[in-house]
Amino acid sequence: METKQDTLIYVWDAYCGWCYGFSESIRGFYKNHPEIPLTVLSGGLFLDNLPIKKFSYISEGNKRINKLTGAEFGPSYQALLSEGTFTMNSKDAAIGFSALRSLAPNHLLEFTSAMQKAFYYNGKSLSDPETYRKIAIDHHLDPEQVLERLKSQETIIDVQNDFNTVQQLGINSYPSLLLHKDNQLIPIGGGVMTSDKIEARFKDCYIIK
Repeated sequence: METKQDTLIYVWDAYCGWCYGFSESIRGFYKNHPEIPLTVLSGGLFLDNLPIKKFSYISEGNKRINKLTGAEFGPSYQALLSEGTFTMNSKDAAIGFSALRSLAPNHLLEFTSAMQKAFYYNGKSLSDPETYRKIAIDHHLDPEQVLERLKSQETIIDVQNDFNTVQQLGINSYPSLLLHKDNQLIPIGGGVMTSDKIEARFKDCYIIK
């Protein structure tokens, strides 16, 4: 990525449980650094249209996420997980995020959190346009504009650009928060890091050796 200004890059996937657990940490950290441009890229974790029951590790993973981050998995989501036929489609989720992002680019982390809550707490599909209608209304956007953006070829291209950029960056672990500084990409957050730990890592990048 070509930029002279320091930039934060957050690589996530809406269907990544660890990203859900990381949500409060990144929001807490970024609240203290609104002056730094933030890019949020969708990673494309689930693209094979397999039912959720095929991913046997999810249930145990959720328990660890809850224990380590406090993130709560709602009863509607738990019912969906138990039933097992739900299909997670990361491309559809990325399209939804792109549609929201295009209309309010300064509210990226609000949208990631809203999408994650819709799925992981309320059990809503991120392939369903009605999920984005509600998020749009909750965030004072025109829902019809958002729904139009879901069908736009420009949105499809935007999502593919996200996937391509993540691949070019060599990122295959979500969540990943990086600082682009002096033509270097420096990992500063991910996994179960608290906002304080991200802040400490961030400050280390500016200590003059």
